Amino acid sequence: MHFNSSVTQISSLPLTGDPTPDDFEIDSKDLVEVPLTRHSGTALAGEGHFLGLRNNSLVNQKSEELHNTFLAHKQERQLIILQDFPDPDALSCAWAYQLIAQQYDIKCDIIYAGALSHQENIALVKLTGLPAQRWTVQTLKSKDLSSYQGFVLIDNQGTTSQLVPIVQEVGIPIVAVIDHHSLQSDIKSEFFDVRPSVRATATIFTQYLQYGLLTLDSSINQHVKCATALMHGLRSDTNRLMQAQEEDFMAAAYLSKFYDAQLLNAILQANRSKRVMDVIERSLKNRIVQNNFSIAGVGYLRYDDRDAIPQAADFIVTEENVHTALVYGIVHDEDEELEVVIGSLRTTKLTLDPDEFIKEAFGQDSSGRFFGGGRTSAGGFEIPMGFLSGGNENSAYAKMKWEVFDSQIKQKLLRLVNPKDNPIQSE
Repeated sequence: MHFNSSVTQISSLPLTGDPTPDDFEIDSKDLVEVPLTRHSGTALAGEGHFLGLRNNSLVNQKSEELHNTFLAHKQERQLIILQDFPDPDALSCAWAYQLIAQQYDIKCDIIYAGALSHQENIALVKLTGLPAQRWTVQTLKSKDLSSYQGFVLIDNQGTTSQLVPIVQEVGIPIVAVIDHHSLQSDIKSEFFDVRPSVRATATIFTQYLQYGLLTLDSSINQHVKCATALMHGLRSDTNRLMQAQEEDFMAAAYLSKFYDAQLLNAILQANRSKRVMDVIERSLKNRIVQNNFSIAGVGYLRYDDRDAIPQAADFIVTEENVHTALVYGIVHDEDEELEVVIGSLRTTKLTLDPDEFIKEAFGQDSSGRFFGGGRTSAGGFEIPMGFLSGGNENSAYAKMKWEVFDSQIKQKLLRLVNPKDNPIQSE
């Protein structure tokens, strides 16, 4: 397999919009082709089901339901809405959904409102040409949405996207929700496949592929790149497969027949930016450690640097005698003139449920939506600051505001950690 594009050329490639020209030469003779029965668009290839899935009634049922949903919406146009800061799992699955939908003459636009700030996410989109587009709230409001007959939520349930309320306001119906996180709200959808027991949404989509909703072809460059993206998403959400279960391993085994290992390695080798390193340094300086929990507030961050927070949590949790790390900061979006408290949790403690911990710590908003949630070993939260957003031109006020939020978050977290009277302040 040949990989001729230099990783050093990343900065010259576009981030969003239409797929970029192919930057890699894929030699099909180096890939193992596994024949799957194609469906015609009027009937699913029942005889072509992957052998390992024959006895999995849930996978069969959901795949059949999704097939029927696609049939009911042939020749339509849909929006695939991701969380504001999409991760590899969300990005890869959105691409897989788009490719499957094409088999039914359904056109899909993949959109997100936030930013791609994690270096691996940037590399994933640039090096594969993954067709994700950033649409801010203002961009969405300026669009003519009358051409869309439905929208889809992938790797989220609408609680982590600014775009969902706007799409709902104009009356676009929700066609599908496909996710592996715990239920976040009471959401109604024509097709619903939410499986918290599955470690990655990429596993769910790979099962759809195995079932026959799309026949991967190792001679098609786009299929190879999508398989590579799915492998990255699966790997990312299972902590490099260390927390994978049997069905995740089966999905990875299937994708291994199609993905480009050199391309994946190039994505994983993307370097951290100086701004990310600065946030990690702040988290080390500001952390307090109590009962093997490390809690760190990193102050104000630019919107584009939001993904530095989970990267700091990933780093902090590796400290000796720390089993859980929580890092948070105030993220300022200059385009929308709003501020949000964003935090990430990482844990190696098997008995700690991140979803339960975060929901218990921060609760719900007035509409009943939780401010955060999680999955095995990881979680996150977002708390809008509302009326208190902005005003940071006055440094004294900005400092006071941060101190209030910092103290309140620590208070809520330490209440669950069961701290001693005097938490240890790192030097």
